[in-house]
Amino acid sequence: MTISPAIRLHPDDGVLIARASLPPGTAVADGVTTVERIPSGHKVAIKPIAVGEPIKRYGQIIGFATVPIAPGQHVHTQNCGMGDFAKDYAYCADVKPTPNFDLPATFEGIRRPDGRVATRNYIGILTSVNCSAHVASLVADVFKKNPFSGDNPLADFPNVDGVVALTHKTGCGMTQNEPLALLRRTLGGYARHVNFSHVIVLGLGCEVNQIGGLMEEQKLAGRLRAMDIQEVGGTRKTVEAGIAFVREALADANKVKRETVPASELTVALQCGGSDGYSGGVSANPALGAASDLIVRHGGTVILSETPETYGAEHLLTRRAVSREVGEKLVDLMRWWDAYTEREGAEMNANPSPGNKAGGLTTILEKSLGAMAKAGTTNLVEVLRYAEPITKKGFVFMDTPGYDPVAATGQVAGGANLVCFTTGRGSVFGCKPAPSIKLATNTPMYKRMEEDMDVNCGTILEGEESVEQCGQRIFELILKTASGQPTKSESFDFGGAEFAPWVLGATM
Repeated sequence: MTISPAIRLHPDDGVLIARASLPPGTAVADGVTTVERIPSGHKVAIKPIAVGEPIKRYGQIIGFATVPIAPGQHVHTQNCGMGDFAKDYAYCADVKPTPNFDLPATFEGIRRPDGRVATRNYIGILTSVNCSAHVASLVADVFKKNPFSGDNPLADFPNVDGVVALTHKTGCGMTQNEPLALLRRTLGGYARHVNFSHVIVLGLGCEVNQIGGLMEEQKLAGRLRAMDIQEVGGTRKTVEAGIAFVREALADANKVKRETVPASELTVALQCGGSDGYSGGVSANPALGAASDLIVRHGGTVILSETPETYGAEHLLTRRAVSREVGEKLVDLMRWWDAYTEREGAEMNANPSPGNKAGGLTTILEKSLGAMAKAGTTNLVEVLRYAEPITKKGFVFMDTPGYDPVAATGQVAGGANLVCFTTGRGSVFGCKPAPSIKLATNTPMYKRMEEDMDVNCGTILEGEESVEQCGQRIFELILKTASGQPTKSESFDFGGAEFAPWVLGATM
């Protein structure tokens, strides 16, 4: 089978995507040859595009020509820019029945006493403020596995996945109620997370984010142990008390057993980072979208986030909203982000990073259209604020920044018990206590970083499998991972340092 050197994503597109680096003179369409080198994953024009004319990919506008573009030319930042255009929100227009499978898939999960199902079994050490971060790390380090030497202080507790300290840079010097409420909502979500069997929170004692206020606001009484360094008597005494708490908890945490549970117990966070021109609409993102559809049809939940990376494509999601109210929540988020970036002297199109642009992504519109492919095709059932608890099954949207660690932290605080993360440039990431599956968009990067990547979606580009076949493979790996099979990031003990609550407001 002959594979075309460039990929057409939609009949209405005026550009194709280079499957590999294309030299000048490469035939990419009937009567069209490249007139300059087209880097791998980048766009090549297949028709004349006049100044101000929309440039389409996925059949949607990704920008406007800033200079005349001839067929065969490279289309990127030098000739494609942002512009305003009308969006038809058409609330609920594309809502369709999403029947569940008659025989739901299963995995081996950990059923907690309250009925919820965990995919991992950690003991957590949270911090109310940065001032207690080092003390928390000292406690966790006593029980830390070494992925290189093989040393394992938890060898006698095989059913415990680890002890993790989740530290952050805030908790004091806060001037507004909203930033404090957001931090507490995040910490509360982690304190309640199903993948933690036991949790302790360490504070200094004089911070704005008082542990007592956190516990009262988030209704955490009886769910976690609390200690203030000042009250306990300093660093050494607090570390000793923290270690004693963990040692006391280990025997109880180790009693868990995995049992067969339905895939409806999965709540999967969808993430992308280090994206390239193959991420959206070509390989990893649509393949994850196919897996997302399978999760939803098996009764589970998927969470799309990164609001700035949905900007410009939100009108495609409002059409899938189950009610006008749900769709309007999403539009309201976009308006908030418009006002937020204007207030901060920024612009939404600043989102694509240098690495994104090197990989072929030109505008935030293009990036957004590709990013939303992770969520598949099912109905949008709810829109949530950052770190709000997820209570509905199906496809939900959570407001987060586009920065991966901050976005994933909010999703896990909301209840995600597994993360799927697509990358084209090669991101390394973990998100304890939830396992993180890494999906590579292209084979060269997968081979270069195979120790960090769980799935190669470059097989789609090479014609070895379809998007649907790759999505099925991802879904099967999700079930294995949820059953306890370690991910590549877990083998390197990623996931503690990546805890990053969203920081709003001035620091005083």
